[in-house]
Amino acid sequence: MPKPRETAVYTHGHHPSVLRSHTWRTAANSAPYLLDSLKPHMKILDVGCGPGTITADFAALVPDGHVTGVDRAPEILERARATAAGRGLANVDFAVADAHALDYADGTFCVVHAHQVLQHVGDPVRALREMRRVTRPGGFVAVRDSDYAAMTWYPASAGMDAWLDLYRRVARANGGEPDAGRRLKSWALRAGFTDITATSHTWTFTTPGERQWWSGLWAERTLESAYAALAVRGGHATAARLREIATAWREWGKQSDGWFSVLHGEILCRKEA
Repeated sequence: MPKPRETAVYTHGHHPSVLRSHTWRTAANSAPYLLDSLKPHMKILDVGCGPGTITADFAALVPDGHVTGVDRAPEILERARATAAGRGLANVDFAVADAHALDYADGTFCVVHAHQVLQHVGDPVRALREMRRVTRPGGFVAVRDSDYAAMTWYPASAGMDAWLDLYRRVARANGGEPDAGRRLKSWALRAGFTDITATSHTWTFTTPGERQWWSGLWAERTLESAYAALAVRGGHATAARLREIATAWREWGKQSDGWFSVLHGEILCRKEA
């Protein structure tokens, strides 16, 4: 029987404005709920590793173990390999993989990790079952996803309200779930986990530099990324509307009292021994 394949379209793509945020991610700012569970000998699978910055951090944290980063996009794995090589890491490798059908034997890994992945896959419960399958008894599946409906900002902006509505419509039309953070525990229960610790963390952008960086990358995504093309191609927005939303992002970034918070849901699931 052929293996199931991804059915969702990755909304963001790998435009430079996307990679600016992806390469900013570290184990410390993106997987704090997992770090206390890591041991130097562990074997880790990082699903949807993207440019590999979190993957490389894991490799440094398990010097006597090994980390494998997988992603469905072969081109981004070249960036991930360069990241690891630049840090002189020898205990890490990368491969193309589908989260719905991981090409690893049962019980291969001590930890299976996924950051901002389940919001983009066609069947998150199936993906979690696969992560559970390749995890050793007593090991962990660690998943973190943002929740777009829970994102909040100040000052109020009609243009950014329009951005949030548009993004959620485009993501769902692509087969994803932009409000994944709140659903992780429910999906994990459906995937067969019984020992689940559910938590949350936020990213907050409020200093002048943070506002400029966050608003700038989203303004660019709105105009130039795969998300922009999908929004227009799918009939969700016109090019003129995207320009208005991009302007709203830049205007928010100029506000001295500007504040933006991204809520992430997290689950740390221990596989029964």
